[in-house]
Amino acid sequence: MPVQVPDDSDFSSFKEQCLSADGWTSCYSKGGVTVWCREEESRTVQKLKMRIVCKDVPAETLYDVLHDTSYRRKWDTNMIDTYDIGRLTVNADVGYYSWKCPSPLKNRDFVTMRSWLPLGNDFLIINYSVKHPQHPPKKDYVRAVSLLTGYLIQSNGANCSTLYYLTQVDPRGEGATLTFTTVFKRSTHTLIFTSQSPGSLPKWVVNRVSQFVAPKAMRKIYKASLKYPDWKKKHNPTLKPWMFPEQNTLPCISALELTLQRADSLENIDESGVSEERTHHSDDEDT
Repeated sequence: MPVQVPDDSDFSSFKEQCLSADGWTSCYSKGGVTVWCREEESRTVQKLKMRIVCKDVPAETLYDVLHDTSYRRKWDTNMIDTYDIGRLTVNADVGYYSWKCPSPLKNRDFVTMRSWLPLGNDFLIINYSVKHPQHPPKKDYVRAVSLLTGYLIQSNGANCSTLYYLTQVDPRGEGATLTFTTVFKRSTHTLIFTSQSPGSLPKWVVNRVSQFVAPKAMRKIYKASLKYPDWKKKHNPTLKPWMFPEQNTLPCISALELTLQRADSLENIDESGVSEERTHHSDDEDT
């Protein structure tokens, strides 16, 4: 299927989903973080939404943190690799991201088209998976598929903001669905597992992640945002190609080079038998 760069209507639809309560079920609310779940009638992959209020963090700072690859390497301990492949427009690019999964699960990776839009007091970033001929699935990774993933940042004044995160991802696990909490750039590390069918990933995974891992991930973004201004002062403080397109040195690519990544074209990996005792989590429990 052809690839289309998101337009204003796509961003408006994403914002509406972030703010709407219709069809969403709250599955966690504590310490300033709320998590909602929603199952789509026409899909087998669950949609997940989160919200956190970030005091002492302007919306512009959150927006920079979610874009800044260099800073991401300082705090995203589960990231294996990330790089930009090319730019499509002044506010859309294609890139690669891989991250560590708890052993013995295989590590996951994405190739996604990402688009962003500052709009008054709102800042939006959305992505979905695409295929690039020079970046096929790798032998030692499971190529996951983002159906729709993104962030909405809303300003609550000069020094406060609200961060919404919404995602629907197919992890390509046989008989199982799991959703990955993402942070741009590219998509991140936190795994949100959802059991939906016989033979799928076990219930302990669902409970652990929805009640612990996902809220911790949102709080970690918040903490990283509090430290970002001081870090940025010492690391190319004027370099922000997501804000200043003239700073972008990526090679130009055409949407004609890309195709939509369909989940059914990828190999399923059976991880349904993984038990909690066999799974070794990252030492960094904030992720």
